[in-house]
Amino acid sequence: MTQNSPPVVLTFSASDPTGGAGSQADLLTLTSMGCHAVSVLTAVTVQDTVGVEHYFSLDPELIADQARCLLEDMPVAAFKIGMVGSVTAVAAIAAIVADYPDVPLVFDPVLASGRGDELSDDDTRAALLDLLVPQTTILTPNSLEARYLAAELDPAASELPLADCARLLMETGCEYVLLTGTHEQTTLVTNTLYGSQGVLRADDWQRLPGSYHGSGCTLASAVAATLAHQMGVMEGAREAQEFVWESLRAGYRPGMGQYIPDRLFWARKRSDA
Repeated sequence: MTQNSPPVVLTFSASDPTGGAGSQADLLTLTSMGCHAVSVLTAVTVQDTVGVEHYFSLDPELIADQARCLLEDMPVAAFKIGMVGSVTAVAAIAAIVADYPDVPLVFDPVLASGRGDELSDDDTRAALLDLLVPQTTILTPNSLEARYLAAELDPAASELPLADCARLLMETGCEYVLLTGTHEQTTLVTNTLYGSQGVLRADDWQRLPGSYHGSGCTLASAVAATLAHQMGVMEGAREAQEFVWESLRAGYRPGMGQYIPDRLFWARKRSDA
């Protein structure tokens, strides 16, 4: 790697032909935040901005081969994991990242599309909790995902406060949970970063109108970018949230469904000046 090369971030995620979420969202976000993004596809989806019609999980050996080839060629500053797709894919990715324990890992536990289309089954969710969450540096669930995963660990968790859900998830081994509040019935959107000592920071954001496709992917990739740039967790969490909020505020609606975040909002602002 040459001296002026940007930090490399490797993402494991599904392809989204709309460009709104998945691997395409990862690449746009990481590039916009000054990283070199390399991608390993875990699944191919058939979807539009309204919802996911179908997805096909890739063979775990192909997933592993993609990653090993990249990792033998260039040093990686951070990992980002999104939609995995199958139990065997979870196992393959877990085995790979286990060989790089010093590389920070950001995991966005994608369980369903914005419309509610399920993107994982019971066995896959159990495997995520057993194999990937314990290796995670920062887990970035929305409140629905946090409650769902915590309930897999403790059936009573669905009735617990979100802070207790975050605690249960960290007890599996992940270091931090950045829990987003978009799905909560609140005037402001509150995103909360939890660590072993409890709440480390809580950031309030104006609730924007509309529904956005790929906001969770954008946040997780933005967090990975800040870690790749060697920011601290608290500073990086705030920087990533600000990037996401600005991209949502500049979002546009190219189809008949959700809005798509504009991850190049800053470049368009300059061109308009």
